[in-house]
Amino acid sequence: MPDFLLPVQYLRQIAEQLRVMGASPGEWLAHCGVGPQQLDDPEYQPGIKLFTQLIEQALTLSHEPAFGLLIGERLVVGTHGALGFAALQGGSLRQVIQLLERYLAVRITLVRVQLEQDEAAELEHLRFVAAHPLDTIEQTVVEAVMLAVKNIFDALTPGSPPISRISFPFPTPSYVDLATDMFGCPVVYEQPWAAYTFSSSILDTPLRTADPEAFREAELICQRELKKLGEKSSLANRVRRLMLERQSSFPTLIATARLLYMTPRTLHRHLLVEGTSFKQLLREVRHSLAIEHLKSGRLSVEEIARALGYSDVANFRRAFRDWEGVPPSEYIGSRVSGHKAKQQPSA
Repeated sequence: MPDFLLPVQYLRQIAEQLRVMGASPGEWLAHCGVGPQQLDDPEYQPGIKLFTQLIEQALTLSHEPAFGLLIGERLVVGTHGALGFAALQGGSLRQVIQLLERYLAVRITLVRVQLEQDEAAELEHLRFVAAHPLDTIEQTVVEAVMLAVKNIFDALTPGSPPISRISFPFPTPSYVDLATDMFGCPVVYEQPWAAYTFSSSILDTPLRTADPEAFREAELICQRELKKLGEKSSLANRVRRLMLERQSSFPTLIATARLLYMTPRTLHRHLLVEGTSFKQLLREVRHSLAIEHLKSGRLSVEEIARALGYSDVANFRRAFRDWEGVPPSEYIGSRVSGHKAKQQPSA
């Protein structure tokens, strides 16, 4: 799959929201070097750097810190193509969540979702994990995606919201009351992760809108779209996916080459052409997984080190300090402090 994917339809929604708010979509695009005709091109695809610039400029023009929520509200089921249609045919919320886990990337690669069970509390958490370094736009993007996904659940369970709580890993914003109103359930900020919380029992309740045959047909379309995107993938991205799929025991260079039907020498050479290496990709994957584990708070530093294949926890601590500038034990506190500092008005 491409390293970054965002259908142009979503950019049109941003342009329309700016227009509604009295800002100029043309000015927004021009500032970022994008022509208005490009939003009419179904094949237009910005890169992640340009997308970041577009979101930052939209926030500047709109003067609206809750811009992500306003965009998410616009993203109803019909804006998600075959994925949205398949979701509407699902037999249960669990089946729909499994669909999103497998195929969300046919619509966007900004965020991926994963369901985690808390058996003791009889709860399940659908986590939303940034798949790219989003930096200044992370809160805007995550809020938009989470509200868009909630729109899908609302269409499946009208009048009976299935989500018991929504968590965000960001400082509590000035618009928290708006967030609570738009999500229609308790919203809590300054949490370890971005997630929906469900009662386990509700996920397996049959949905009245279920159509098994239509679901299978729509899922096949999603499979074909995912395969088509995979054929366009960079080799580096394919290696990353293999590492993430086998993160409990990362494959070696030799094993990875075998899985990709090439020799280790050929794999090494092609990765060099793409400006990276197997070791660099492994460092990047370990870095991103370390951040996820620390945000979740479920594992100790020693357990994270073992999970990431470090035989010595001291080596993991040194690597993490190189990545983030602080030891893993201090990361979450420094991250929250950094977010709060960004929110302080300038003198």
